[in-house]
Amino acid sequence: MERRYFILSILGAGAAVTLARTGTVSAAGGRFEITRSETEWRAMLSDLEYRVMREEGTERAFSSPLDKLYDAGVYHCRGCDKALYSSKHKYDSGTGWPSFWQSLPGAIGTKTDYKLVYPRTECHCARCGSHLGHIFNDGPQPTGKRHCLNGVSLVFKPA
Repeated sequence: MERRYFILSILGAGAAVTLARTGTVSAAGGRFEITRSETEWRAMLSDLEYRVMREEGTERAFSSPLDKLYDAGVYHCRGCDKALYSSKHKYDSGTGWPSFWQSLPGAIGTKTDYKLVYPRTECHCARCGSHLGHIFNDGPQPTGKRHCLNGVSLVFKPA
């Protein structure tokens, strides 16, 4: 009986991961303000940008020049130019990805992501749905949050 329970547990976890991977991000009304076809997205993004922003991938840690950039300015969505994060809220998390303790008001949306089987909070651009990264509960005060972002999803605009 234990063997059957084990097999069913593995199959159930696999089904949950499959469902999570096929789930789509949606806005309050079911669609985002800015939408593009796959062909349009692929034409404007590099292969890595597309994999991260449209397929919820992750860039390699320590690969983004934005990780160690601390100039004054605003980080915008590469997909639609929406202002997402202020440099005032950026900090060095030591993880190898640009990290912020909060976003600009109304800039991002979230959903639960089960890609690693356990639940994580995924964040995306509220305007176009582009995947940005994940939010964890191990950041600095005053929020205690760490918005751990993929640099390829962002464009920095100096103040």
